[in-house]
Amino acid sequence: MRLKLDIEQTLSTLLAQEDTDGDKRITIEDDGPKKYTLKDLDNQVENIHVTGTYYLSNLLQELILAKEKNVTYLNTEYIFEKPINRFKRMIEDYYWNGLTRSIDKEGLDTILTDEKSSSTKQRIYVPFNDTQAFTYFSELAKSTTSLEVIRLPKNITPHYVSSINSEPGILSLKLEEVNGMLKGVPFVVPGGRFNEMYGWDSYFESIGLLLGPKKELAKSMADNFQYEIEHYGKILNANRTYYLTRTQPPFYSSLIREVFENKVNGADLDWLKSHLGTAIKEYETVWMVENKRLTDNGLNRYLAEGIGLPPEVEKGHYNAILKPYADKEGMSIQAYEKGYFERKIENEALDNYFIHDRSVRENGHDTSYRLENRCAHLNSVELNSFLYKYEKDFEYIIKTYFDNQYSLESGKSYNAEYWSEKSAQRKDLMMQYLWNEEDQIFYDYDSVNKAQVPFVSATSLIPLWASLIDQETAKKLVLSNIPKLTFLGGIAGCTEASRGEISEDRPARQWDFPNGWAPHQMMIWKGLLNYNFKKEAHEMIYRWLWMITKNAVDYNGTIPEKYDVVTATHKVFAEYGNVGTDFEYITKEGFGWMNASYLYGLSILPDAFKENLNELIHPDKLFN
Repeated sequence: MRLKLDIEQTLSTLLAQEDTDGDKRITIEDDGPKKYTLKDLDNQVENIHVTGTYYLSNLLQELILAKEKNVTYLNTEYIFEKPINRFKRMIEDYYWNGLTRSIDKEGLDTILTDEKSSSTKQRIYVPFNDTQAFTYFSELAKSTTSLEVIRLPKNITPHYVSSINSEPGILSLKLEEVNGMLKGVPFVVPGGRFNEMYGWDSYFESIGLLLGPKKELAKSMADNFQYEIEHYGKILNANRTYYLTRTQPPFYSSLIREVFENKVNGADLDWLKSHLGTAIKEYETVWMVENKRLTDNGLNRYLAEGIGLPPEVEKGHYNAILKPYADKEGMSIQAYEKGYFERKIENEALDNYFIHDRSVRENGHDTSYRLENRCAHLNSVELNSFLYKYEKDFEYIIKTYFDNQYSLESGKSYNAEYWSEKSAQRKDLMMQYLWNEEDQIFYDYDSVNKAQVPFVSATSLIPLWASLIDQETAKKLVLSNIPKLTFLGGIAGCTEASRGEISEDRPARQWDFPNGWAPHQMMIWKGLLNYNFKKEAHEMIYRWLWMITKNAVDYNGTIPEKYDVVTATHKVFAEYGNVGTDFEYITKEGFGWMNASYLYGLSILPDAFKENLNELIHPDKLFN
């Protein structure tokens, strides 16, 4: 039903009546009467009564959208839309658009600004060997004094990256010709302060994209991954200068396989062949280099090279780490941090700490006490599971699509058996070093101290996602550890016991208990289904989607970065705040992999549970 309104007046009176705390949203924390009457200006329909926080917040959002579109009609169907239908539609039709970027003439203004940097100068850095990009952006720079275009050196070293920390900028991504003009290949950003293309975020966002009308964006991100490997030597933590020495958790083989098998336009056999070669190159040159990310026991670790303090963190993040050293020198923390960042103060212990700290950020779990001050020593469960998946994907793709023979441009050839042997070797090593039969769990292995790290984490379950273990081992892992990690809103990052006590000197870490994260949920759901643990998978999916739905219903459509799964709230008290909670009237973006987790969860949750979600039936009524 279409209703004609004075949009501006309706918006003003609605907020005056219902937004009693003045945050330009309608939530359960407002004390308004929770009832508003809409009158059709054309008198074609009877008055519409909108009652309750959720429907009033929908009305607010639809008024804002009408105002943006400069229309005078509202579709009342959208005001009274069922929650899961609305949130799915908003993600697919609205949020993905708000998160899509491109690095070209049209997209530069949106992408250049980086609130993680104090620099006011806008800079774009282009690879040494991409002459086309350097010419393109140099031409753009001629029309403005605010843009500086810089060509990177042929060899990018940690010392070079350190030398430009005071002059940060965006890194160019792939350009392609469209209708005779160069355009930036688009990508999806996580949201908020994360306004660039991140490594593993891009894969999990793509899972959601492949389920809807924007599948081509998943292919575009694979194409940008290929560009990064070919021009920067790795899939970057993200395409900013201070990330040049860091990669991220490897999902490239999964992405190209899923894009190809979803028959995305343009992802033909030649496309797959090209990307497979780049993925093998990444595997061999990023992950399998001895004394770097390959340790002497044959398993892998994260190792982000770099010097000193990572420049992208928020002010005060390292206070607890720096305080003892500052106190010893009789300096303020701020003065000591400045001196150390500028390399005027030397401290070998801190240098070692920040090797681990950078590696935590390469790991993607920044930060967690699982990894604190030891990440670069760890053969982590999740990384080796991801690389096992690479090896199995290479085996499958070569056997299925290339008649069991694949050659690189260099002339080096591979067959499926080669990769089968690689994955079998990794599995044996993981069972030897990472599996703990007594505790029935996978633990990270400290390759320097030669010991397992007994920390119960959601990552302990990732071998299920990679289909790495047999059914008997999977049963032990699931039955022993799913109950320890399951809470009201889903899977926590770790157990409370593993996290340990929190204090002023030992602050909470955002990837630990009680917080839950989308990539963990998504991988664990898939892992449970891989081994036919349907009941457990459906419960985990329901808990997570219930929590997202309830918070969005109560808080004006909020879909943020992370949740406290113990109390099932987006009001998380940990480092960095919670991206996606700060908006007025209507969220423009949600948060990238949260959006994807919602779509993915709905796609595999049986229909019998979905009406329960719309009615917000408490999980404990269904599963306890």
